[in-house]
Amino acid sequence: MAAMDEVNSHFSSYPDYVNQKLQIASDTFTFAGLKSLINFPQTIYMVRDPLLTASIGKLELIDVFFSLGHKIPGQPDSIISQIMDGMLVAVHDASGIIVSIYPVPQPNSRPISMPTMENSIGGATSAFNEDLEANIVLLRSHLNCPDLKIQAYNFGGHVKSRVILCYIDNEIDPHLLDNLTKKLEAHQKTEISNLEEFAHILKFSKYSLVNHYMTYELPQNAVRALKNGKAVLFIERVPFSIALPSIFSDFFISEDDMNHPPIYLWLLRSLRFIGALLTLILPGLYVALVSVNPDVLRFELAHSIARSRLDVPYPAIIEALLLLCILELIMEAIIRLPGSIGPTITMVGGIVLGQAVVDAKLVSNLLIIILAATTIANAVVVGFQNTYSLRLFKYLLLFMSAFLGVLGLLSGLLILCAYIAGIRTLGVPYLQLFRARGEKNV
Repeated sequence: MAAMDEVNSHFSSYPDYVNQKLQIASDTFTFAGLKSLINFPQTIYMVRDPLLTASIGKLELIDVFFSLGHKIPGQPDSIISQIMDGMLVAVHDASGIIVSIYPVPQPNSRPISMPTMENSIGGATSAFNEDLEANIVLLRSHLNCPDLKIQAYNFGGHVKSRVILCYIDNEIDPHLLDNLTKKLEAHQKTEISNLEEFAHILKFSKYSLVNHYMTYELPQNAVRALKNGKAVLFIERVPFSIALPSIFSDFFISEDDMNHPPIYLWLLRSLRFIGALLTLILPGLYVALVSVNPDVLRFELAHSIARSRLDVPYPAIIEALLLLCILELIMEAIIRLPGSIGPTITMVGGIVLGQAVVDAKLVSNLLIIILAATTIANAVVVGFQNTYSLRLFKYLLLFMSAFLGVLGLLSGLLILCAYIAGIRTLGVPYLQLFRARGEKNV
């Protein structure tokens, strides 16, 4: 049948597509559907049982076949739409009649749980997990679209891993897709068990200071990435999706923002941008104004800062590095300690330690305030992996401020902007704002 041939061609790259012929009584039937959405053994048994009963009772087999679902047109688009909706499409080969049947749904092998690294505000709270089939179910439940393309790749020699590539056909840039698929197809003998090996396959630099990809636990964030022309990948045994490429706006834009009125949406994004600037600038600005350019301050403020540092025995740069090191240790402790005791221990320890270092005249009160504000502002950007970049960049500005003061801070910002402007991910400039388009289409 020509229509089914086109359907089979459309789903040829889908790893979960099933097309099966069965002989029931004296007639042949073809069943098609997605095994990620349909429990095929139980569904086939559910369909076959009434047909066999009708054959034994000498009833009209075609009438019983009609009663199993509803008849649909024989156009490929209609059949594809039914399959994408999770229906079982059954074809009576002799007459060419096509019926869409409500199937037994596919149960998830692992319960879908709440996200652990992302918070959902006003959106769905289901999170991706290590099961590829469950992840595809979640993705399709949020994006039921015939243009959604899914391709499967097998990687590894001794340890096999499956990688699923998802994209929207009319949204993704062809140059980006071509670069990505060529790299995936050229390294299928390489084992993938973590993101470092995945980055090596895609030829990302080991010394890059920014992330070339975003990781999402929430399906709505992965769907937003697909709509914005990105590719989303799932790696077997990795409990989140990987969106490629990462661009500058990923620091500040989240899908949950769309659940707020437009004015609050832009206020939230502006707040995140201000938080990122504060994280980068505040520590370096403190060191620059205290140790190199105190003359730019008002006399009252300069006197207050000097009085707070009266008994501090170290230069401002050593003072800042000492406290920043302690804050970095506290942040790592929050991640590593059990969730039931980690926040309590680190909060109490931070308060006691902060008060102790001030009383011991090792740091000034003003620096405690500045670095506490910096740490809080660092957490407002979207994506925990993006906080690493900000945490690293602030040290560059800190050292340049210690040597050259305010001029060094401005020079560091200029160097940072030049570095970010030169970053490309699969041919896509990092400084694009909303959509991931290759250089040929910019």
